[in-house]
Amino acid sequence: MTAPTIELNADAGESFGRWTLGDDEALFRYITTANIACGYHAGDPATMRAALIRARTAGVAAGAHPGYPDLLGFGRRALPSTDADVVDYILYQVGALAGIAATEDVTLTHVKPHGALMGRICRSPELATAVARSLQSVLPGVPLMFAPTAAMRAVTAEGLPVIPENAADLEFDQDGVNIVEPVPRAKDPEAVADRALDMARGSVRTVDGAVIPMPVRSVCVHGDRPNAVAIAAAVRRRLESAGFVLSACNSSAHKQAP
Repeated sequence: MTAPTIELNADAGESFGRWTLGDDEALFRYITTANIACGYHAGDPATMRAALIRARTAGVAAGAHPGYPDLLGFGRRALPSTDADVVDYILYQVGALAGIAATEDVTLTHVKPHGALMGRICRSPELATAVARSLQSVLPGVPLMFAPTAAMRAVTAEGLPVIPENAADLEFDQDGVNIVEPVPRAKDPEAVADRALDMARGSVRTVDGAVIPMPVRSVCVHGDRPNAVAIAAAVRRRLESAGFVLSACNSSAHKQAP
């Protein structure tokens, strides 16, 4: 029998200028896939390049992590904007990261929305479809990574590529969407690992106590959490001890350093 596979992703490159957030180098020892901030909620050109180089060196797949234009709120505030605005926000950021990635011989493997923008896309089949379709003009074949919801079903019905994903270090509402935590705090790594294993096996418990389906191919831990590295290490240990093979969903698109 072939061992089941699962991806372990984390948000990265979320420093800005002289302000440092997270420990990407340590985190990349445990994850398979990095979602790199593109400048709107965090990140800047030099930080984006450094994160791409670090991912390439570590053999970690790299994707774009676009958010609302909200440096002050770290992209975790819902901003008034039209669907057309959102599509343009995402294309602008993905294009910027793709340009830098091309100079570093890195092919972006996915696009994962950040924070409040992720929540909006998860709840809007129309917006999710518009975003997924527009991405094909910039990076043909690139999948949109987000929660398995009605919005995802609408995207797949259009024949557009997706990666079902959710975060193990956040709570879930009744729709299976993560509840945004404005200021991340340290969490029990083993408790997060328990939830990650449940998710890898296809279910999760909501804040209301209900157990709902959660058919993900990728599990996220947040790189800006104070003990993110310990959480990532615990999640990886738990998944591997349960027989899962950790692998990037779209690893064939990632180019290793020559």
